[in-house]
Amino acid sequence: GQPHLLGYAAAATQLDADAGLPILTMASPLPMALPALLALLLMLAPLAARAQATAGAVSEYAVKSALLFKLPRFVYLPRFEGGTSVTLCVLGQNPFGGALEKLAQTPIDGRAVLVRKPASASEAGECDFVFVAASEAAHLKATLEKLGEQPVVTVSDIEGFASAGGMVEFAVNKEGGGSLAVLINRKAAHAQSVKFNAQLLRLARIVE
Repeated sequence: GQPHLLGYAAAATQLDADAGLPILTMASPLPMALPALLALLLMLAPLAARAQATAGAVSEYAVKSALLFKLPRFVYLPRFEGGTSVTLCVLGQNPFGGALEKLAQTPIDGRAVLVRKPASASEAGECDFVFVAASEAAHLKATLEKLGEQPVVTVSDIEGFASAGGMVEFAVNKEGGGSLAVLINRKAAHAQSVKFNAQLLRLARIVE
C-alpha cells in the first residue's frame, strides 16, 4: 500500500502559485523512486476537498493532471519503441484547464510531450494516452469501442470506467479519506499489448 511506497524517499510538497500545479521537492538528495512519486500524488488528493476553502490549495484536477502526466513512466506501449515524443490527448470537455500544457513543457524520459484534443474517438489515432472526460460518460461504451480499434492507453475518472473496459481509472477512494485510487483493467490493456510497471500494479486495484 501507500505507506511502504512512501518509505522509498522522503518528500515534501509545495505549490507553484503561478501554474497551480503540485511541485514535488526532495527532502534528501536521493532521487525519488517512481512508485513513491506516484503514491505521493495519490495522497495529495484529499487536499482537493479543501481547495475551495484554502487559497492556493492543490485542486483535484491539478493532482489528476500530474498523475496523468506521470503515467507514461509506468506504462509500456509498443509504439513507444524508438519514439521521440509522447502524445497525451483529452477527449471531450477538458477538465484540466491549461495544466497539461504547462506540465508538457517538461520532457518525459527524454521524450517531448504533446497535448492534443481530438474532436472524436475516431480521430485519436495520433494519441498515445487518451483521457476520456466526464462529458463523454453518456456514450462511454461507444467511445471505448472506437478507441479499442487503436493502440492507445485509455484513462478516465468516470466512475466505472475500468469495469466498462477502460484501462486506467482515477477513482475516489471513499474509504481512504477522499484519496485517489488507481484502477487498472489488465484484460483491456493486454488486448493492446499494453503493460504496466510491476510496482504500479501493486499500488493499483485490478479490475477484470
